[in-house]
This record gives sequence, structure tokens and C-alpha cells, in this order.
Amino acid sequence: MTEAADRIFVNGEVHTLADPDDGDADDGDAVHEAVAVRDGAIVRTGRTHDVELLAGVDTDVVDLDGRVLLPGFVDAHTHLTTVGRYLVHADLSAADSPEAAVDLLAERASEVERVAKATGEEGDEGDGTDDWVLGYGYDESTWADARYLTRADLDRVSTERPVAAFREDMHVAAVNGVALDRFADDLAAAPDGTVPTDDDDEPTGVLLEAAIDPIYRAVEPDPSETRDIVEAALEGCAARGVTAFHDMVRDSHAPRVYRDLDAAGELTARVRINYWSDHLDAVREVGLATNAGSEMVETGAIKSYTDGSIGGRTARLSEPYADAPDETGQWVVDPEELNETVADATDAGFQFTAHAIGDEAVDAVVDAYADASRTDAGDARHRVEHVELADDDAIGRLAETGVVASVQPNFLKWAREGGLYEERLGPERTAETNRYRDMLDAGVRLAFGSDGMPMDPLFGVHHAVNAPAAAQRLTVTEALRAYTSGAAYAGFDEDRLGTIEPGKRADLVALDASPWEHDDAIDEVDVALTVVDGEVVFDGR
Repeated sequence: MTEAADRIFVNGEVHTLADPDDGDADDGDAVHEAVAVRDGAIVRTGRTHDVELLAGVDTDVVDLDGRVLLPGFVDAHTHLTTVGRYLVHADLSAADSPEAAVDLLAERASEVERVAKATGEEGDEGDGTDDWVLGYGYDESTWADARYLTRADLDRVSTERPVAAFREDMHVAAVNGVALDRFADDLAAAPDGTVPTDDDDEPTGVLLEAAIDPIYRAVEPDPSETRDIVEAALEGCAARGVTAFHDMVRDSHAPRVYRDLDAAGELTARVRINYWSDHLDAVREVGLATNAGSEMVETGAIKSYTDGSIGGRTARLSEPYADAPDETGQWVVDPEELNETVADATDAGFQFTAHAIGDEAVDAVVDAYADASRTDAGDARHRVEHVELADDDAIGRLAETGVVASVQPNFLKWAREGGLYEERLGPERTAETNRYRDMLDAGVRLAFGSDGMPMDPLFGVHHAVNAPAAAQRLTVTEALRAYTSGAAYAGFDEDRLGTIEPGKRADLVALDASPWEHDDAIDEVDVALTVVDGEVVFDGR
């Protein structure tokens, strides 16, 4: 006698998104009506009548009422504690001008002051983030006054507490005079060009790349605050259909929080932890290895940088920036150091992933992987993060070597006419950014993530489907696959995640409307239900 299901989902429009190369002749758009789940795994798909045969006395029957059911979204690149900080500190993504950003920071300053007075803790220097006023996520490219925030702006927020505002790419920050004074020695030792000065040779308050590191260390939350931030961000994940994510972790208590939540049975999304390269020795010494861990928390790749960002004009380009003809970006990690780190991590058996945005940086990473592949690395499944500018040769080499392109379709918001890319790169190179159509046609493994800008898969899918250039544009099915099975593959999880098939884990998301029928407004489609390991973690019905 067939064992009853724990939960069945009926009367839906179930898209398996299975790979057509695996025998799904209808290109992954097979429409079933129902799914049965037992012990956290999918055990049957098909017509409602057939799946209802697995209903027992204790089976939970969920009526989808015609909603679209998809595999749960896997975000292949995010920074969850940063996403959580948007929810805890000032969310500057809503600011439409420098003045609006200052107003939001001033509101946060008032909150910090009220808490300090209520608790009697004024927050001495070095006392966590208690005395800081922090804001995250501003994007000056959307402002009429398209400039970075500066010391002058942030001094209007406070001249008594340190204030920091982080651009959404986290490659640019601004601090006030209090923070500049507090970190004067660190900033004096920062690499050339990372602490811009004014005509009087005084710091403007803008910090780039490595100059931000002392600020990051100072505002890193303690274990208790990290847990609060992680839990807030996990609620956001569930509400957006994210059932798994790859977190880029450095100098953070988040890995301990994830494992504590997992041990308590309270983790509501699967986590793959990609550790920064300066943690390689520690990760190796404690015996962690790529793919080791539990069903919910795994060790992933070793991560490094190469260049910076296009927004910060620090992405490494072969040709100068359109709005800065003397600048071609910078190396955050130079190719020689990158080669050594990739070889060391590969020899130790780790997957490797490297941030590379400019075309020179992408080439440097592909070169480093080609050298490492000459060793007996097995299925290293190395990755390149972002790949915003890649020429035909680089795309061909990615396809040939099997390196995963871990990309962020939400970045296409900058590809619109008059947007950030056009300002920084000019219209011709703008059309050559984020070439997902060309990558997929060339055979590149494509994995979608958000980088937390924002952490919203449907927002990213919308931009991939509605991209302005043909070389960037995907079909709805292709974009959804990149955010499900493609991202699962990037984490060695293709056998258990990413499609709706018997034997896979029951990580699912139900949408209130079909992205195929509303392909011009996918970012407006609401998530109705999110399921992880067969358990409902969000119900927005």
C-alpha cells in the first residue's frame, strides 16, 4: 500500500522547469495540476485527481486555486546580513535625492538617540554599532543630482556620532567628520585613490574599495545583533520566494547564526556559505570542505575580488570610462595574487568564485581558472561573479571550461537609456553589458542571484526578460531556470533542488499570477506561498 503524503498541493499550474535535455520534451513548461510531498521530498506530480490518491487522514491539502507553482528560487549571490541591515538601519534605497537620503539618516539618528537615552547606553567608541548612525543602499544614478554622498551631507545628520552611508554596491561609502577623525590613521594608510580629497586636500568623506574596510569592521554587528539581522532578512527571503541562497561571508557571525538556527530547526532557507579568501587557512584548518554540511547549511566556495564596481568607476576596463577619460578602474586583487589564491584553494579541493565586472577583470579570472585546471581538480565548478562586461572570447572560454557565470539580472536596471551604464560606459558598451542571451547561446552555465540589490528574484527575472538589448534578453522560462536549476547547479545542488520532480526536495514557490502571461510586469507579480523542505514558511494568500 502506498504511504500517504504529508502535504499535497492541488488545483494549480505547476511548472517543473526541468531541463529539456533530461527528457522534458516541452522545454520545461509542462503544466501539471498538483504535487505531493512526503518527508520533505516531492513524491508525485500530475493531475489533481491522481495526486489526491496520496491523501490520508493527516495529509494537509493546500488548494492553490489556479496559482502558478514553481521550484523555489535559489539566490546564487547575496550578502544576507547587508539585506537585513536595510530592515534594521536606514534603508536609503528609497531616497530619490541626496537631501532625501540625509532625511532618512536623520530619522535613524533620532532612533539611535532615543534608544541610547532609554537604555542609558550612550555607546562608547568600539562598542559595536550602538553609537553609529548607518544607512544602506543609496543609488545616486537615479538622482537628478547624480553624485555620491559626502562628509558635508553626513555632518548635517550628526556632528557628535559617527555616520556612514553605503552605496548599494558596497564599493562606495560616505562618512561624516566624526568617523573621519576616528579612523584618521587607517585612512591615511589606505591605498592611493581610495580616499578622495577636495581642493584643500581634505577628505571629502567618500571612501572607495579598501578604504571602507575599517568602517566595515567597526560596524560589524555582534552575535546577538547578527541573529536579529539574519532573522529579519530570512523573513524577507520567505516573502519573496527565496528558498536557498549563497551567502558571501567575511568577518561575520552569520555562519554561527545559520548553524544555530539549523540545530534548533528554525532555519527557513537553505544556506551555502562562500568564505572570503582571507579565511582560507582557517576554513581548511577546521576541516570544512566544499559541499560539507547539513541539508540546510553547506560550505561553498572560497571567494575573492579582482576589481571594483562600475558605479564606483573601479571596475577594471580595457578602455577608459566615458565620464572619466583618464580612468580605467583598479585592481582590488591583482592578477598575480589572484592566480596564487585560486591555485591554493583549488589544490585544497575548494570551489572558487571571484568577483569580476570589467572586461580585463573577467579575463584575469578566466586565466587564473585555466591555470588551476591544469591540476587534477576534478569537478571544481569554479564561478565568476557578476561578469558585467565580457567580450566574445571570454564568453567562449567560459563555455569551453564549464566555469559558471554567477550573474545579477537586476543590474540591468542600469542599462536603460540615460542610466548608470550609459553614463559610465557610453551607449555602445551599455548594450554589451550583462550578455545573458549570448552566454546562454554559447553554452555558458548561467546562475542568477541578486547581490541584495534588491533580494527579489521576480525583480531580476523581469529585467532579464525585458532587457533593452537582444544580447541581454532571455525568455521567461530561461530566466526562471537561471534562478532555480541554474543557481542550484552553481552550488552542486542540481540533484536535489531547482526543479519540481519526484525525488527532489520540496522547495516551492506559488505565484498569484503567471509570469508568462504578465511578462511585461513580472516585478509586480506577488508571491503567495513559499515552501522549504515541504514546510510552509510564508503564506501571503
